[in-house]
Amino acid sequence: MASYDTWIWHAFFGATGSNNDINILARSPLFNDMVHGVAHHIEYIVNGNQYHLGYYLADGIYPRWATLVNTIYSPDNPKKRLFAQMQEAYMKDVERAFGILQARSAIVLGPTHMWCKDNLHSIMMTCIILHNMIVEDENEYVEEESNDEDMCLQ
Repeated sequence: MASYDTWIWHAFFGATGSNNDINILARSPLFNDMVHGVAHHIEYIVNGNQYHLGYYLADGIYPRWATLVNTIYSPDNPKKRLFAQMQEAYMKDVERAFGILQARSAIVLGPTHMWCKDNLHSIMMTCIILHNMIVEDENEYVEEESNDEDMCLQ
């Protein structure tokens, strides 16, 4: 899970080729919590309606769970087209974040099938933490530049 600014919020990984949609549902701690009725407290408002349960955008063969919102493959009206377009944009944010992580950390690109699971976890978490530190630092730099420009305009 990643946001538009490429901050990585949650990652689940394993040996190359071992993580298809069904395996992720069976193994990810995030989804294990959901299955057992444990979820983070989230509040948001859509069209004036307040919601207390989060949801995840999904693509592929995920089951029909209330918390998984699948892609609309053939949107037949403007509302569905907009939803499909926005969902695709958010999925591209995740792909972009992982692409940046791969570009910054060459070790992420290499084969992992012979690695110890604990070592793989430590390496990936270290790369994600460093990536998020860089994203945070870049965001602070942009904010400082923006504040400097505002000061010059006054």
